[in-house]
Amino acid sequence: MLQKLEMQYPIIQAPMAGVTTPKFVAACAEIGILGSIGAGYLDGEQTRSFIKEVKKLTDKPFAVNLFVQEEPRIDIDVLQQARMALQPYYDELGLSPVQSVTSNEVFEGQLQAVLEEQVAVCSFTFGIPSSEVIQRLKDNDVYVIGTATTLEEAIHIEQSGMDAVVLQGGEAGGHRGSFIEPLQLIAREDLLQQVAGKISIPIIAAGGIVSKADVDRALSSGAQAVQIGTALLVADECEISPLYKNAILQSKAQQTTITYAFTGKAARGLANHFTEHMKDAVVAPYPLQHYLTSTIRKESTLQGNAQYLSMWMGENSHLVQPGTVKSIIEKLI
Repeated sequence: MLQKLEMQYPIIQAPMAGVTTPKFVAACAEIGILGSIGAGYLDGEQTRSFIKEVKKLTDKPFAVNLFVQEEPRIDIDVLQQARMALQPYYDELGLSPVQSVTSNEVFEGQLQAVLEEQVAVCSFTFGIPSSEVIQRLKDNDVYVIGTATTLEEAIHIEQSGMDAVVLQGGEAGGHRGSFIEPLQLIAREDLLQQVAGKISIPIIAAGGIVSKADVDRALSSGAQAVQIGTALLVADECEISPLYKNAILQSKAQQTTITYAFTGKAARGLANHFTEHMKDAVVAPYPLQHYLTSTIRKESTLQGNAQYLSMWMGENSHLVQPGTVKSIIEKLI
């Protein structure tokens, strides 16, 4: 895997949708780890444009991560209740409620961009794409990676013909990659112990990795590589808002929570007023909730209001330190 992807170090930059920028992905690729484009919220043309921008900045291989789309059942009553639960936040921020939410099919356009731009790696979150999609990628010499949160999911990924699997521990920030109910939060080391030896494809360990000791433990326990998210969010080259970056650097132990409130899918981020007050509220299914809260998140960023923002980060966010991508990776190896 490392040779094929020209990786100097067994580290993958997590594909954080809505966070990664061409500059950030290229900076990661240039220092010898695998950079990843989080294309989950992009359409086909946006994905193609992003890929082209990264190519201008590096000639190293990089990955594109896609969400396996599922068509949500639109229950008008649930949608209305979800909108009503958000009304106080629309009011406080001076916004008109989002009236129209539609789930557009973007997957085929994204896939075409990956194939036509000859991207080296395509990874998937929220499930397993069709066997036809996997075959199209492999026929074009694309390395295919799945995401699993349990042994059962990892076995399904291997059986689907994918080349490798990211094992996402319960500590991981951002969306859970789960696709088999019920949702389980298994600690990274426990999950690795459960899966190592049970599948034959390469394992990439993820979730709460912030130190050389974390990396060493993962690699000595059966992983061929690790995936890093939160530790790289505070890199100089990462172009998230200062509000978000400072929130990570100032976070304390046990300040993250799993919430469905922002997007309709389970995700780990910094606990705040919004996650607390939306705990028992009706939430629309993904991606409809994502669209309903999009203006809330955008306006909160403009107003510098961290209480209504989705600031995804892992359980060990309080241990990360700022620096360049290069200096952060050097500490891990």
